[in-house]
Amino acid sequence: MQVLLLPDLTLADRLDPTPGEREVLVAVRAVGLNRADLLQRVGRYPAPSGWPADIPGLEFAGTVVARGPGAARFGLGDRVMGLVGGGAMSELLAVHEEEVLAAPDRCTDAEAAAIPEAFLTAWDALVLRGRVERGDRVLIHAVGSGVGTAAVQFGAIFGLTMLGTSRTADKLERCRALGLHRGILAGDPEWPAAVGEPVQVIIDTLGASALAANLDLLAPLGRLVVLGTMTGATAPIDLGVVLRKRLTIVGTAMRSRGSVERRALLARFSADVMPHLASGELQPMVDSLVPMAEAARGYDLLTSNATFGKVVLTWPT
Repeated sequence: MQVLLLPDLTLADRLDPTPGEREVLVAVRAVGLNRADLLQRVGRYPAPSGWPADIPGLEFAGTVVARGPGAARFGLGDRVMGLVGGGAMSELLAVHEEEVLAAPDRCTDAEAAAIPEAFLTAWDALVLRGRVERGDRVLIHAVGSGVGTAAVQFGAIFGLTMLGTSRTADKLERCRALGLHRGILAGDPEWPAAVGEPVQVIIDTLGASALAANLDLLAPLGRLVVLGTMTGATAPIDLGVVLRKRLTIVGTAMRSRGSVERRALLARFSADVMPHLASGELQPMVDSLVPMAEAARGYDLLTSNATFGKVVLTWPT
């Protein structure tokens, strides 16, 4: 089989994997590209223990082509998608059957590959970490990103008022069609004033530059869910604001979770969210399809911050 290797993003041959106990072997058709992949390439986000250090890729979609001993959840030929700690940019991938989801029939392989990381992260941030309640106002930073375009769509399902920031008016306008109630240009130094009344939950990928404003914008008992640190990981914090408002600040990441936690999360996601993906209430946003042989171009697209939704790398069929 062929794999994509770091750091040069060149294709190389590796031995085909053999599925182990309760594992399925997936012929990967498409792989969603994430900022974790960009960081891993430059040595800032190494793969967790037990996952390939030189093959990137966290989310994939493809077809089951073999089953290991005891594997019974999926049959040969079933279309699946999943989330792993690394190594998804391979033509073949052996993964435990409880870490695989059935791909929605209405989705192409590329669309299915854009689901696991973005929608799991968005749902986890809103429901499990952010503890949203009907009527809450939610602010999503970088709303035009893969996670942002997923998160904003949950507004209609959970009865939330969704606000979002972006550097471009075009992305904000496109997000309105996904359920965004108010778009805010992040390039405006006065952007916090555009938020209006306080919000109950903030989904933040910016980090340092937005911390002070985030704390000011949260209502009492508000929750700040930190998903990324695009503008830096270190910033002074006014603990007085945190104390007075009784705020909660929580960080979350999918990649660092162990198999037991990931399987439990997928089981709940399958029950609570997959029906909405199957019906089309939730729709993955794919900005660009890039052949795996041109992966460097895909990495450049994601780095540019000009994309709306996901960049997906594809293997030839």
